[in-house]
Amino acid sequence: MAKKHITAGVIGATGYGGIGLIELLINHPFVTIGALMAKQDINKPISTIYPHLRGFCNLKVFDPLDPECPDDFDVVFFATPDGVGQKDARRWLDRGIKVIDYSGDFRFNDSQSYASYAKRIGRPELHADPGILSFSTYGLPELHRTTIANSALVGNPGCYAVACILGIVPAFKFGLIKKEGMVFDGKSGVSGAGKTPSPLFHFPARHESMNAYRVTGHQHVYEIERELTAVSGGEVTITFTPHVVPLSRGIIATIYADLLPEVNKERIEDAYHALYDDEPFIRVFSRGELISTADVRGSNFCNISLNADPRTGKLIVISVIDNLVKGQAGNALQNMNIMMGIEETTGLMHAGNFP
Repeated sequence: MAKKHITAGVIGATGYGGIGLIELLINHPFVTIGALMAKQDINKPISTIYPHLRGFCNLKVFDPLDPECPDDFDVVFFATPDGVGQKDARRWLDRGIKVIDYSGDFRFNDSQSYASYAKRIGRPELHADPGILSFSTYGLPELHRTTIANSALVGNPGCYAVACILGIVPAFKFGLIKKEGMVFDGKSGVSGAGKTPSPLFHFPARHESMNAYRVTGHQHVYEIERELTAVSGGEVTITFTPHVVPLSRGIIATIYADLLPEVNKERIEDAYHALYDDEPFIRVFSRGELISTADVRGSNFCNISLNADPRTGKLIVISVIDNLVKGQAGNALQNMNIMMGIEETTGLMHAGNFP
């Protein structure tokens, strides 16, 4: 039965992922923010840290361990890095409170898969609470809506993973491409690196400059491959190269795959429309239409453009999202809506910001 009044707690409230969620929650018709928690800016009203919230959200920031912090929630969001949620999720779950985690802590629902992921990104391979991994659900609604609806613990996908997976899944489902040789070229705005200052993201280092990073072994590769393997029914290995570009927000993923013989533009478009026409947050664009990160800025949409190159036999898909919304806070709120049994577009169905 749908719950029409929801009290939410936000841990990691002062980072970009937390503030993006607050911006959405204050306009959600069924949500009250019960408490904001973080390890920085303790006891400060959130509106003094982010003045654009003045008059909309003036709650003070609690330390998560403060005994005075409210804890009567229906859902808790961990807008935190890897390693935080896995140490603290159980205390909420044991009380019947649903948990949505932004990090990789719950994107893999068995210890072996998590250990493989953690090893490759340089984290401890032993999960702090492996007993709850089997209850976690990968939180990409377009693929796992039914499971999410019955889950109390959801691992929000990585931002690149959202753009890449949504961009190529129909080609797998309808048997349009070869499994081998796929190349994913991802470009993200600077906010993808988070709020913590770094010389690499200091203005002079980023202005009119872009670079590739983690050219091999980016953390989102493993969830992309896992999801595509599940869809295709056979192991999928990809080449993925991320880049940081001088934008505040936005991701553009360009995906290259070899088309199977006899696959033409019409079959490609039919496949994508068949899978996505009923998806509220995916928009498929016709041949020749240009799309850009500006088209989705501030929104929960994923825009997809389809191209077939007859000379090379390649499918070329362009997928764009706002990394802080569909790639993070918006997708998390979409998950919450599904978990709570309310219309999943609630609080999210609005156009982006332009310019």
